[in-house]
Amino acid sequence: MTTARIRTIRGDIPADDFGFCHSHEHAFLAGGHPATLSPVLRIDDYDATVAELREFRAAGGRAMVDCQPLGCGRMERELFLASTETEVHLVASTGFHKLAMYPEGHWIRTTSEERLKDIFVHELTEGMYTGTDTREPEAAIDTNDGIAKLAVDAKAGIIKTAVDADRMADPDKRWFAAAAAASLATGAPIVCHTETHEEAIWLADYYMTKGVEPRKIILCHLDRTTERPETHRELARLGCYLEYDTIGRFKYHSDEEEAELLLRMLDWGLADRILLSLDTTRARLKHYGGDIGWTYLLDRFLPMLRDRYGVADADIHRWMVANPAEAFAFI
Repeated sequence: MTTARIRTIRGDIPADDFGFCHSHEHAFLAGGHPATLSPVLRIDDYDATVAELREFRAAGGRAMVDCQPLGCGRMERELFLASTETEVHLVASTGFHKLAMYPEGHWIRTTSEERLKDIFVHELTEGMYTGTDTREPEAAIDTNDGIAKLAVDAKAGIIKTAVDADRMADPDKRWFAAAAAASLATGAPIVCHTETHEEAIWLADYYMTKGVEPRKIILCHLDRTTERPETHRELARLGCYLEYDTIGRFKYHSDEEEAELLLRMLDWGLADRILLSLDTTRARLKHYGGDIGWTYLLDRFLPMLRDRYGVADADIHRWMVANPAEAFAFI
C-alpha cells in the first residue's frame, strides 16, 4: 500500500483507489475559439459525455485524466457533476495549451510568469477559476454578476502544458517556467503535449533543468509515429512517463504498429514508464456520433495485446492501473 494521493475533481483519494485509468482524455470542451480551429474540438453535450462515462465504467474503467486546461474550453462544473453522477474519478487540468487554442488578445498571452505560476498553484491548492475563456482569473473572483468564484471548490490535479513549432521558435518561455515553478511548489505532475520527438526532448530537458523530477514529467503523443523508438527508450530511461494515445487513430498508423512499439518498450524493460489512453475528440466518441468510444481499449485493443501478442495481464495492469496511480500522484 502507498500513502500517495491523487487529486481528483471530487477531492483527494488514495492512489491505490484510482483504478483502471485513461491517462489523457477530453471529457468536455466548450464551444468557443478551439472549435473554430476544428469542429471536433467541441465536446459540450453533458448527457452525451455522461453516457460515454457510464459505458466506460460498466466496461471496467474507473478513472480519466481530463487534459483541457483553463482559458480554452475547460468546463469545470460539468466535470465535477459528471464525475459525481457516474462515479468515474476525473482529474482536471490547470496550465495552458498551444497558444493557437487562444484568440488574439486572450489574457494568457500577456500574463507574467509569476502571475501564471500563482494562477496554476491556486487552481491546484484552492480551487479552479471559472469564466477564464473570456476573462482573467481576477475578474472571475471579483465579479458581482452571479459568476461563482470557484467551480464548486474543485481543484485541478495536474498541470497541462503544450509545445509545438510556434512555441519552440518563440524565445519567450514564461509559460513553461511558470508550470515548472507550480509543480515544484505543489508536487503536481506536468502533462506535456508534444508534436515531435525534438520537442519532447527539449521539454523534458527544460523541466529537469528547472528542478522538476523526471517522474513528474508525462510526455504525450510520441506514438503518433512509431519511428525512432530509441528516442522513447532514452526519455523513459531518464524516468519520464510516456503517454501513448494513438490507438484506433488510423490516420497515423494501425493498432498492430502501436502494439509493436509497446512490445519493444517491454523488451527494453520499460513497462513501468508507459501510460495508455485514446485522446478522443467529438469525432471518436460514440454518443457524439463518432466511431470509437471510451471502451475501445477495454473491448478491442487490450484483448488484442493479450490474444495476438501474448502481452501479460501484469503488464496491462501496470499500464492501466499501477503506472497511472504513480504518475498522477501528489507525493
